Amino acid sequence: MSVAVMWRAVCLFIFFSSFPVFGQVSYSIPEEMAKGSVVGNIAQDLGLDFKTLKARQARIYTGDTVEYIGMNKEKGLLLIKQKIDREALCAKMTPCALHLQVILENPMELYRITVEIIDINDNAPHFQRNEITFEISESAVTGARFMLENAVDMDVGINGLLSYSLKPTDNFDLQFQTTDGEKNMEIVLQKPLDRELQKQLSLTLTATDGGEPSLSGAVNICVSVLDVNDNAPVFEQKIYKTTITENAAKGSHVITVRASDKDEGSNGLISYYISNAIDLNNVFIVDPQSGKITLNGQIDYEKANYYQLNVHARDQGGLLDTCKVIIDITDVNDNQPVISILSRSNTISEDSKPGTVISMFNVNDPDSDTNGQVYCNINGNIPFAIISTSNDFFSVRTEQELDREREAEYNITVTCSDEGVPSLSSSASLRLQISDVNDNAPVFERNNYEAYVVENNTPGLSIFTVKASDVDSNQNARVSYILEDSTVNGVPVSSYVTVSADSGVINAVRSFDYEQLKDFHFRVKAQDGGSPPLSTNVTVKITIQDQNDNAPQFLYPVQTGGSLVAEIVPRSADVGYLVTKVVAVDVDSGQNAWLSYKLQKATDRALFEVGPQNGEIRTVRQVTDKDAVKQKLTVVVEDNGQPSRSAVVNIKVAVADSFPEVLSEFTDFTNEKQYNDNLTFYLVLALAAVSLLFITSVVVILSVKIYRWRQSRIFQQSNLPVIPYYPPGYTDTGVTGTLPHKYNYDVCMTTDSRKSDCKYSTLGGHNILVVDQSFTETMKRTSDENYFLEDPDSPELVRVYLHIGWMLVV
Repeated sequence: MSVAVMWRAVCLFIFFSSFPVFGQVSYSIPEEMAKGSVVGNIAQDLGLDFKTLKARQARIYTGDTVEYIGMNKEKGLLLIKQKIDREALCAKMTPCALHLQVILENPMELYRITVEIIDINDNAPHFQRNEITFEISESAVTGARFMLENAVDMDVGINGLLSYSLKPTDNFDLQFQTTDGEKNMEIVLQKPLDRELQKQLSLTLTATDGGEPSLSGAVNICVSVLDVNDNAPVFEQKIYKTTITENAAKGSHVITVRASDKDEGSNGLISYYISNAIDLNNVFIVDPQSGKITLNGQIDYEKANYYQLNVHARDQGGLLDTCKVIIDITDVNDNQPVISILSRSNTISEDSKPGTVISMFNVNDPDSDTNGQVYCNINGNIPFAIISTSNDFFSVRTEQELDREREAEYNITVTCSDEGVPSLSSSASLRLQISDVNDNAPVFERNNYEAYVVENNTPGLSIFTVKASDVDSNQNARVSYILEDSTVNGVPVSSYVTVSADSGVINAVRSFDYEQLKDFHFRVKAQDGGSPPLSTNVTVKITIQDQNDNAPQFLYPVQTGGSLVAEIVPRSADVGYLVTKVVAVDVDSGQNAWLSYKLQKATDRALFEVGPQNGEIRTVRQVTDKDAVKQKLTVVVEDNGQPSRSAVVNIKVAVADSFPEVLSEFTDFTNEKQYNDNLTFYLVLALAAVSLLFITSVVVILSVKIYRWRQSRIFQQSNLPVIPYYPPGYTDTGVTGTLPHKYNYDVCMTTDSRKSDCKYSTLGGHNILVVDQSFTETMKRTSDENYFLEDPDSPELVRVYLHIGWMLVV
């Protein structure tokens, strides 16, 4: 066969289906083209350049068939990879075509390529046997017919059309009959035979095809002339039809043919045989005596869906008859669908849009009809779907939005089943990793935090830990903690606490003081390491817990440096008489500020007691004349802390009915060590006083008289209780005693200056006796008028301040 007679025709038709990336290209080439011959320019026909083919990793998928066609990516050409024999590939089937798929990556695209193989006249007709023999009785009548086997030409079309010629034609003529659409060839006896003249006849049957140039094949027909046997066997039917399933076991009964012969004796004995090609004898056999045809081999519907047998019945005289047996093969569902993965993705981002293709595959089921119809599905409730792109081609796509935090990996099982009964199926598994994107902000374990820290803590103390988690992965899940800017009492919160960026541990920067700061708030931000980063924040409240770090402080009585406070109790005081009230406070809180009072020391413990809760000092018994004028009480106040803290105050109590008695008794309270400290100053002052003595003597004497008259009147009208004195900034808690609040006495005495002052005070409702311990210092005037009283009989200078509202009485 010359290559010059080969021809090549290319037709291109691209169509778009429901899947827009698919198309189809068709080519036609003659068979037997040399290896390396060009089939077509696939790049040009697909509208691509050869660089795109190479960049997108173009490849050819042929399934399980032999790779006859290859691709030159450098030039974009389809080339003959292996010489193609149309007859070996498709036998008599027309049209004969190779079905290929060209797959491109990034993005995934699939194109179907159909290469039709055009037949050339490369096969000569041939007969199945080298010689055909007939034994024909000499009594055979003119017109007797003898069926011949048709010649076989593997070519198709005009190359497979045969014409027959018979030589010589002295006794026989070649004729054709059509039965059930099939053309049968017979030789017809045209002239009676005479065994005595010629025992054997030799004929040549030639078959010629319609190719250009034509090819031919011949077979020799040997005719042996037998003695008279004038009745040939006759089949009951000329054509027998039956069916058998493709899974029938060897030895299964197919059909029985029957023929009869009117002759008797040996001329009436019939034997059966199959005259088809030798290979069919391996599949079917006929019993020579009974005509029973049985299965002798394996049959496969996918290889041949029917068989045609030529069965002969011959008697002993050589006469025969022929019938045709057509055996249809019934398909059974004996083939599972075959899944071929064309392309797949192992990883996909969780933000991929629905409809993203992750795999393409082809499914083939060689069974027929419903047994070969395939449908595919995906296991489980997962966000993927199978889409049929074309016949037997499918793609797996995302059906919903993906969430790596809900499912980080999918094992996708694709199951394809046919519609046979019972159905057969096969599966393929795809493992798909979901890559993370930063789509989740950190989340704190609590909506807000509250922590407690005891005051006086050590700077750097770890208070507690805030914790946030991020369901993303890797860098997107790395959480950092940031203290947000804010102020506490006008001071940046960073001067109070710090937050560890890695662990979320909150540390104290300073030592806290409950008395200055009870609690404060701030916000902590948790930020992940994604790009861009996501964050969330939470409010943290720090509560300072009190510690018993402050001792109680006395508000009353107030003790100033160098002064003693004295309270006056008349001798007529009854049991329960309120002497004074000790008032103390503790700046701590809770039980640390619960105070209790007790009398620690006393000149006469049987005379006074202290209220443990209210600090009131009262008489326990009736005051008598035997009780000493000077009474010293030591009161201690304790808080309820652990350990407790306390404070002590000394209180001077004067048991007397008049001020002179009080003054005479308290003169020894002064301290004499300061006697000479300011002697010069007092001498100068005394000289000035002598100069003024004459002028002021009259006024002083009158003042003293009026003062004593008024003092005696006051003592007669009341017991003169002492009301607690509150320094500026504190509030009076109540009025106790019998003396109205507008009366307040400040008695100030010295032992050496022989001077005394009466101080006019603006505070009312208080009785205070103050004994000045200074020998030389005189108190400055604090009122609008000052009066001096000098008693030559007294060794001391006594200064008395008498406050009665805003009026001064001497």
